[in-house]
Amino acid sequence: MSERQHEIVLFGATGFTGGLTAEYLAAHADPGTRWALAGRSRSKLEAVRSRLGSEHSGLPLIEADVNDPGSIRALAESTKVVITTVGPYINYGEALVAACAAAGTDYVDLTGEPEFVDLMWLRYHEQAQQTGARLVHSCGFDSIPYDLGVLYTVSHLPEDTPVSVEGFVRVGGTFSGGTYHSAVHIMGRLRQGAKVGRERRQREASPSNRRIRGDAGRPHHDQFGGGWAVPFPTIDPQTVLRSARALDRYGPDFTYGHYLVVKHLPTLAGLAAGAGTAVALAQLAPTRNLLLKLKDPGEGPSPEQRDRSWFRVRFRARSGGTECRTQVSGGDPGYGETSKMLAQSALCLAHDQLPGTAGQVTPAVAMGQALIDRLQREQIRFQVLEP
Repeated sequence: MSERQHEIVLFGATGFTGGLTAEYLAAHADPGTRWALAGRSRSKLEAVRSRLGSEHSGLPLIEADVNDPGSIRALAESTKVVITTVGPYINYGEALVAACAAAGTDYVDLTGEPEFVDLMWLRYHEQAQQTGARLVHSCGFDSIPYDLGVLYTVSHLPEDTPVSVEGFVRVGGTFSGGTYHSAVHIMGRLRQGAKVGRERRQREASPSNRRIRGDAGRPHHDQFGGGWAVPFPTIDPQTVLRSARALDRYGPDFTYGHYLVVKHLPTLAGLAAGAGTAVALAQLAPTRNLLLKLKDPGEGPSPEQRDRSWFRVRFRARSGGTECRTQVSGGDPGYGETSKMLAQSALCLAHDQLPGTAGQVTPAVAMGQALIDRLQREQIRFQVLEP
């Protein structure tokens, strides 16, 4: 690995989130980091590079296309770590995961697509274990604040005792066309996703001497959460529970419940109705295609919109007679902070002393406290709250 040409390659640098990640790396990468930009179009890569300033005029550019297996294989073999922002991942992600698993190359993405994550575990986890590759999905707003937030919370509780944690998510911000397209594809493939999820559960071993479970919860008003809380069945609680299964520090009996919080009850009712309508429309190809046409994949919020955006995740944990309340918070969740989390995950894998893991692993398992430390230095706040 030390002889590879690059330490980090960013694939998808010409997209909206990819461009923000390139800008972040240009300004904040560890000194001396050898990194490169990759994508289908050299001219577009050159445009991104020029936007980074004259000091990056020599930044290497790699032409690679998911429909050209040779180019993807060469990309993976050239670097220690690959970042990819090319989604929807269920359509465009597998070739790069396969190449990284074969080459022993660490991999990070920002997917929130449960079907894709489960399918990649089924197909490439064992190979990655053999080659030493760490395949780390969901290294953006899905699922870093929750996965690392629960790890941070558990570290403030007594060891070897039952633990229950509730997470309450509040956000203020908008989303890009790429995120919208991924969401529509998830809703349109719920049956396929459920089938793949069942297959993974049948094959994946669970701890024999510990109990790990999710709490489905119910809608309720929660003063600590900050409003009306509704169960939020995204990929994030799945990620948290996978970390809990892998790490003994979560205790002999661990439970996690995950909620989205809104201030007003009518807003909650509107969200539920809108989500139900979108899921129904996404089931049929003609109406799903109409949904996809509402927003272009290359669109994204303006800098002014991102500057006004924020997120806050509160955790309430109980262990025996001890209660611990914590919070993870930051700025623009979907783009500014996501590009930061994604880039710092890759830098952490490339440079830091980390636990000896391989295969498909969660951010908490692969990087844990080292990544928390990096994010705290970059103004993503992890804090213990007063009771």
